[in-house]
Amino acid sequence: MSPAEAAQRIAQLRAEIAHHDELYYRKAQPEISDFDYDGLKAELARLEREFSTAAGVAGADTPTRKIGDDRSEGFARVRHRQSMTTLDNTYDEAELREFHGRLAKALGAEDLAYTVEPKVDGVAVSLTYENGRLTRAVTRGDGEEGDDITVNVRTIRGLPAELRGASVPQVIEIRGEIFLGEDEFRRINQLQEEAGEAPYANPRNLAAGTIKQLDARLVASRRLEIVLYGLGYCEPAIVASQTAYHAQLRQWGLPVVEQFWSVRGIDAVWAAIRELDGFRRGFAYGTDGAVVKLDSFEQQRHPKVGFRGMAADGQAEAARKLSPRWACAFKFAPDRAETRVRDITIQVGRTGALTPVAELEPVFLAGTTVKRATLHNADEIARKDVRVGDAVLVEKAGEIIPAVVAVLVEKRPTESRPFEFPRECPVCRAAAKRAEGEVVWRCPNPECPEKVRRRIEHFASKGGVDIEGLGEEVVALLLERGLIRRIPDLFRLKREDLLPLKKSGEIWAGNLIAAIEARRTADVWRVINGLGIPQVGAAAAKDLARTFRTLETLREAKPEELVRIEGFGEKTAVAVRRWLDDATNQELIRDLLAAGVQPTPPAVAGSALSGKTFVLTGTLPTLTREEAAARIEAVGGKVSGSVSKKTHYVVAGAEAGSKLEKAQALGVPVIDEAELRRMLGM
Repeated sequence: MSPAEAAQRIAQLRAEIAHHDELYYRKAQPEISDFDYDGLKAELARLEREFSTAAGVAGADTPTRKIGDDRSEGFARVRHRQSMTTLDNTYDEAELREFHGRLAKALGAEDLAYTVEPKVDGVAVSLTYENGRLTRAVTRGDGEEGDDITVNVRTIRGLPAELRGASVPQVIEIRGEIFLGEDEFRRINQLQEEAGEAPYANPRNLAAGTIKQLDARLVASRRLEIVLYGLGYCEPAIVASQTAYHAQLRQWGLPVVEQFWSVRGIDAVWAAIRELDGFRRGFAYGTDGAVVKLDSFEQQRHPKVGFRGMAADGQAEAARKLSPRWACAFKFAPDRAETRVRDITIQVGRTGALTPVAELEPVFLAGTTVKRATLHNADEIARKDVRVGDAVLVEKAGEIIPAVVAVLVEKRPTESRPFEFPRECPVCRAAAKRAEGEVVWRCPNPECPEKVRRRIEHFASKGGVDIEGLGEEVVALLLERGLIRRIPDLFRLKREDLLPLKKSGEIWAGNLIAAIEARRTADVWRVINGLGIPQVGAAAAKDLARTFRTLETLREAKPEELVRIEGFGEKTAVAVRRWLDDATNQELIRDLLAAGVQPTPPAVAGSALSGKTFVLTGTLPTLTREEAAARIEAVGGKVSGSVSKKTHYVVAGAEAGSKLEKAQALGVPVIDEAELRRMLGM
């Protein structure tokens, strides 16, 4: 490989890894298995070492020098007191023994003490307890700062708000994993299917999506769980080993992993891993491996151990700590099965993304029958050279997501031909387009029937205007019968149109029409969010609603007005203005208004609280935070997740934490619920 070819491949790998990081950390929708992802990063690291002098390689921003970033819009950012790193993965016994060999050499001892515990397939979180009280919960983020999800974490049953017992430090960061149990996952998916909605892909993705919801009542309804195992910052120090720390967590009444081994020597580590593999499927949570750690905290801090991203003498060699050298994750071989590709079809998403899907001969895998598996995108098909008729290995990554991970070339039919990714939409036949720097081909036709269906589903979804009973099945039925063609048509439906569609037509039709009528006056932010504007989620939609108040005013928004919105960057402002400038989208807004949609704007400007920023902290006597926030927003106020000099009031309840302290330090007025009620006229 020439330097020029290497530089080209390096650029391609960086783009592909960045794409998968976005899907995994921000969207909770991974396309590939950890094994395949690690393979991409390993190839990139090797090429960066071998061709470090090639143009565009040295000094560039690269995934090998940082960890994924799960930060999202709508949440306050909080800096970790101690970096929250990720673990390097190993996949076989030889790699595990190499891990031990490096530590034995660094520490000058062969008989090292280790701990082994399940690797929980969930969402990493850091809890801060101050003087024994839970004051903050933060996602990993980029390892240095994450999103404040304290309100949502407080809904988790079984997580004490206060540590019990002795040896409670002044401040401690306790790391763990938020997860959704298999039974709860099945319950939620059953409700989804009954409502005509698509089932969720797997528990990990649903947990990740749930913990980032802005509605804590929805979070509470999904019964998330948590296990704790890791130590971040702690003052004063209370224990000297992982074994002692695990015991201390139990004494404080915190939920911990179901199995925990304290062993000595790498042979005992391997025996513990094999034992864990034998009964891991009986756990309450999904587990895809084992975590192995040096037991001694003193040995973990040894100058020749420490963290990757720090040199052997303890000096920094990178901008931040990346992963501990004293721990690793041993990943179990995913459940795989051999089957054959009957066909390769293309799915069309709401934004026009063309996603290839392998239609398989049914195969039983990890407790379910698999008939379809994702092939992700055109580049992935070409890289694996998947063809119709191929014998393939299908894996459930994280034991849930079906994906084609390997082609058994030796079993390939002689007449097979490479798959040619279509250059047109399979539904409307419009020429497909791929933007520079993207891996996804898209259908550009705004009237593509499949895009229309997906857009209507999104508009009616819980994140949009939330029309009860209008799920995928009903939308498809209405389109099939020609009763609707676009979003505004929903508001022109009549009861008599629906009566022939179902046996229980009278009751069903009445309920659906009533649900649609009720959403004619949905909050304007819900309508904006339901329109599917690029870069605009719920938080950004609320910001747009507060700024422009009506769809008519939003249509005329100037770029400089959009950029001035707090939290909006140039990228978001450009995306919004470009969407608004599109003639099809202008017509959509006109038609919605003509169909009688009259979104409810935020409270009238001029109210005493209009434009005032509130921060809620602690537990209020009678109002939930969501109820208090809704009341404030209804009169034109804004609720923020963090205290700053721009904050007008902090509403403090019981167990108010660091936000109260910061408000007092900045001189921000602090009020209680009674005063808030007086200000709101309640």
